[in-house]
Amino acid sequence: MTTEGMRSLASTQVRRQASSLKGGFRWLRVRKAPWIPMFVLVVMVLMGAFGPYLAPHDATYGGLEFGLAPPFWQEGSLSGHLLGTDFQGRDVLSRILDGARITMLSAVIGLIGACIIGVSVGLVSGYFGGWIDAILMRAVDFMLALPGLLLAMVAVAAFGPSLRIIILVVILSAWVPYARYVRAETLSLKEREFVLGAIATGCRPLRILVRHLLPNTLAIVLVIATLQTGGIILLVASLSFLGLGIPKPTAAWGVIIADGRAWILQAWWISIFPGIAISMLIVSLNLVGDWMRDTFDPKLRAR
Repeated sequence: MTTEGMRSLASTQVRRQASSLKGGFRWLRVRKAPWIPMFVLVVMVLMGAFGPYLAPHDATYGGLEFGLAPPFWQEGSLSGHLLGTDFQGRDVLSRILDGARITMLSAVIGLIGACIIGVSVGLVSGYFGGWIDAILMRAVDFMLALPGLLLAMVAVAAFGPSLRIIILVVILSAWVPYARYVRAETLSLKEREFVLGAIATGCRPLRILVRHLLPNTLAIVLVIATLQTGGIILLVASLSFLGLGIPKPTAAWGVIIADGRAWILQAWWISIFPGIAISMLIVSLNLVGDWMRDTFDPKLRAR
């Protein structure tokens, strides 16, 4: 065998070993996937989608004669009320299931709106640059300096508490990270060969933004959305708890916790169980988001 043949054979073997190692690392990442948080997220999504149909009782009506019944494992519990009742006799489990739909719906709609606005701003700012970039980034700086809670207070004082106001506050508070990260990614992508080739062939800026730049930023957008969803759900619950969000008697998780605040020593289950649901959802989202960031980050993939 000639020297060139031996070199070619060695190169082929090295490529096969590298491919095998790469496949092994991919399998390792799959094995390290947070399966328990993923399972929790699936359960929470099913609760949000089918909660009102799974609830054993009406979430907004009860009876005073059934008020403050403890969970099923404590003495004095009522049959059919697994997690007890609140001071108005409303079933806590039913309110948690119904509140999952309201809380997740407001968070998801607000997240989608923030994603659309932030990605659009980031693409336009990073691609065109110049005075357009300067104006858009000053708007980003302004929103960063504006606390979300203060914005919610002003909006509620002006228009009153409602689901629409909560969604609007979420959108205005959450679009900034998308704009910053997508802009940074666009600044790097627009110098790549495929973008320069599209410009050379006469593609319009809108087509370049939609067909070439946007698909290459979806990975980072997905990671940001996963990491940000937990914070948005916490913001929605916090505003509802403070009376600045979803109004009573709607069974949002923050409203349920606020209802049980006055009874925390006598009937701890009213506030504790929805608090556990919020904590489980936020922790699961953060763990899944961390795993997705490690998976999609090319620097971490190269290790």
